[in-house]
Amino acid sequence: MKNTDSPSKGQKDSAPNAAKNFVVPASDAANDLRSFFIDSLKDIYWAENALVGALPKMAENATSAALSSAIKDHLMVTQNQVLRLQMVFELLGEKSEGKKCEAMAGLLKEGDSILEETVPGAVRDAGIIAASQKIEHYEIATYGTLCAFAKTLGESEAGQLLMKTLAEEKEADMLLSDVASAKINPAAEAIEG
Repeated sequence: MKNTDSPSKGQKDSAPNAAKNFVVPASDAANDLRSFFIDSLKDIYWAENALVGALPKMAENATSAALSSAIKDHLMVTQNQVLRLQMVFELLGEKSEGKKCEAMAGLLKEGDSILEETVPGAVRDAGIIAASQKIEHYEIATYGTLCAFAKTLGESEAGQLLMKTLAEEKEADMLLSDVASAKINPAAEAIEG
């Protein structure tokens, strides 16, 4: 009788690969959904605070008045989102504190690179919009997940606050799309290199 427990000739045993790819959790790793929810809130709290610091630079480097205005308006919205996150922490009986968000740090670094790699004008503005929309999409994904976690955990008041922020992020993304398609992208396309 053939042994079916071991890999046949020519097949690789997947167990050694599985063990090789297993990640050992940190000592303070989340072990339940609530802990992971809190950890995720700390992550986006850091991200929003970092964005408050980055948005003025983006606005200053935009040459389109519409884009600069949209970024400045979103700075005020983001400042309110930070305050809203503080309210969420308070509702959960947690201290408002951030934990470095590697995703946002990377997106902000990419935004800086775009500024360095473009000259002022429509092409740079198109780059600023591209970087901004990547940030908005990250935030939309994050807040959508946080809303789902809040619902699952029965944290309806926190969920309502997070849902308001999610709606604002979607609105910002649509505004950036409108500015890009109406003015920036056509102007950037018209530039001959």
